[in-house]
Amino acid sequence: MKKVRTAEEIIIKLRKIETLINQGETILKACREAGISDHTYYKWRREYGGLNIDQAKELKKLKQENEQLKKAIAELTLDKLILNEALSGIEDRRSQNTEPLG
Repeated sequence: MKKVRTAEEIIIKLRKIETLINQGETILKACREAGISDHTYYKWRREYGGLNIDQAKELKKLKQENEQLKKAIAELTLDKLILNEALSGIEDRRSQNTEPLG
């Protein structure tokens, strides 16, 4: 089962691995010592590499805000589609009930 780690924990592990690598350890050995796979290391390094803890917290906050905004847009789009469909139904009924004058 995956263990969910905070951005702070990830950055600390990345720094530990980088230190071990700089001391001459291989990436595989450094990852094993840190308790993660090399795949996880590369994934984390791609996402968090070069960030400090404050930047990682900000990144996490922005990702959460982005998800909320995406959900809001999806809900509003659905509301718009429903309203447009209802409006077209009303217009269709009006056009069918109109009799020519004369």
